[in-house]
Amino acid sequence: MTKTAFIAIVGRPNVGKSTLLNAMIGEKIAIVSKKPQTTRNRILGILTKDNLQYVFLDTPGIHKPQTKLGDLMVRSADSSIGEADGVILVVEPYASVGNIEERIISKLEARRIPTILVINKTDNANREIIAKTIAAYAARYNFDAVIPISALKGDGVDIVLDEAENFMRESVWFFPADMITDQPERQIAAEIIREKLLRTLEDEIPHGTAVMIEGFEETPDMLKIRAEIYCERESHKGIIIGKDGQALKRIGTYAREDMESFFGIKVYLNLWVKVREKWRDSSSSLNAFGYNEK
Repeated sequence: MTKTAFIAIVGRPNVGKSTLLNAMIGEKIAIVSKKPQTTRNRILGILTKDNLQYVFLDTPGIHKPQTKLGDLMVRSADSSIGEADGVILVVEPYASVGNIEERIISKLEARRIPTILVINKTDNANREIIAKTIAAYAARYNFDAVIPISALKGDGVDIVLDEAENFMRESVWFFPADMITDQPERQIAAEIIREKLLRTLEDEIPHGTAVMIEGFEETPDMLKIRAEIYCERESHKGIIIGKDGQALKRIGTYAREDMESFFGIKVYLNLWVKVREKWRDSSSSLNAFGYNEK
């Protein structure tokens, strides 16, 4: 008998949700960065093993939105909680429950959704802080399991999967056994480029950038991709391109290397930079860039 579960991974920005997803799937399907609010769209990751199919919903970090894009991201995370058979709440080791976590827990209480608490980044915390974190959250909510892990190092990830098996219900699988994500190849390419922007540029610029794939042509021996990077200011455009185009070349090189690894074929990548002011507060721009308002 086959079983499946849709499992939402939720939490504030930069707690390691995407790193955990990648570790559980065993493939890099969600971009990661030290900068907050990396994930913008809900990303679906699929793990099929034996008779079980885990369908993970990696959600944008829940925060106080300042733009239409931020509001869309928060609503995406909220809706994923309501659609899930179970939830993995990811937090960092702090001795108290934060305001954002309080908000998430209130939603879990209202909907009575079974939830695993994952305390991530324990490799950077001492045992006393971890113990206080466990005590604070255990006093606040009756979690199905509380698991300290380091998603970056892979410590405890197998325990999370074992506990998530309790969310399973008898059902036909919704995806082929060899499928690991529902993201179209164009979206994967755009997200790889955006990850390199996040890792390469100054702090204030990456959140004002978006990537559109304008050309995606596969030949027997090469994948040709043309991508346009949008930013909100002319001054940002200059920083993205860099002196003599060096910054853009570096971004392109890093992105191409990841694409060739993921797609398993040689990639020719052509990058262009354009300005679209205040696109994060424009409904038409959000729709054009794939951040559909619903």
